[in-house]
Amino acid sequence: MVKLSVIVPFYNVQTYAPDTLRSLRANAREDFEFILVDDCSTDGTYDILRRARDDIPGAVVIRHEQNGGLATARNTGLDAATGEYLTFLDGDDWLAPGYYARLLAAAEDLGCDFVRADHVQVTGRARTVHRVPHGLRGVPFSPRDAILPADRTTSVDYPYAWAGIYHRRLVDRGLLHFTHGLRTAEDRPWIWRLHREAESFAAVGLLGVFYRRGVASSLTQIGDVRQLDFIRAFDQVIEETARDPEADKLLPKAVRTYAAVMAHHLDSVERFEPAVARKLRSMSAAALQRLPQDLLSDTLDSLGDQRAARLRRVRRRPVPAGTVPSVTTGAST
Repeated sequence: MVKLSVIVPFYNVQTYAPDTLRSLRANAREDFEFILVDDCSTDGTYDILRRARDDIPGAVVIRHEQNGGLATARNTGLDAATGEYLTFLDGDDWLAPGYYARLLAAAEDLGCDFVRADHVQVTGRARTVHRVPHGLRGVPFSPRDAILPADRTTSVDYPYAWAGIYHRRLVDRGLLHFTHGLRTAEDRPWIWRLHREAESFAAVGLLGVFYRRGVASSLTQIGDVRQLDFIRAFDQVIEETARDPEADKLLPKAVRTYAAVMAHHLDSVERFEPAVARKLRSMSAAALQRLPQDLLSDTLDSLGDQRAARLRRVRRRPVPAGTVPSVTTGAST
């Protein structure tokens, strides 16, 4: 029986894939499987994966005929995985030796639906520890109760899918798949859904994932239209949270997070191509007008002068009629 399935999407990361694969080899165990998904790479990544298949016990290589993005590649891996537990890794990151055995042991000991772990962010030669924003460590907790408070960083603001391990019952309940086709921010609706609908989680202080930042080929470094998928991702967060029985309680956090992320993108608008920058502003204006306006006004009053002023300017932009459907909360329907 496969105890752990590790899902690793790759796309044009031939420079970094060998490090990733060596770290998987250093985590191999007879009851682990590694689902390596090549998302139609155009460099030498797929050839590297094919060679690694014979070197890494439990490795399976799947190749997409068309590039679908990270969310779709992860879903391909989920559909192929057979493990009792599942986790993720990105194709340009790497692991400490033996990390997965320690993470699995923690998950089995805690018996939760999912466990979240700390990680190390790597930017050039600099390494920084990033911790799960949840004070209780090694204690099962209600995921829903970890969403709030609205004005603080909480577990839903730590969305990294690879920073944790997940029991198969989440797959069976339809909670672990990602929104097909999202090319960025795919983990935002995903982490919100987990925290709203799963029954238990815990945070642990294990360090073992090394998250590489500043990679030139990473979508977070590319100012093209794919970056604007964050709007579709957060629209989904708002729509699903609005249908929740506790929508009145949870929506202020969702609106605040959406506004903060939008302000971040608008603040760095110069990195986008000119046409994409214009589209960012127009899509942001429509998105702001879709939000519950009373919650948005309260949010802007609490965001700080600079971010609030930027969002208020965008909010005043004209939006074509019929493009701003209202958001209705589950509590009022």
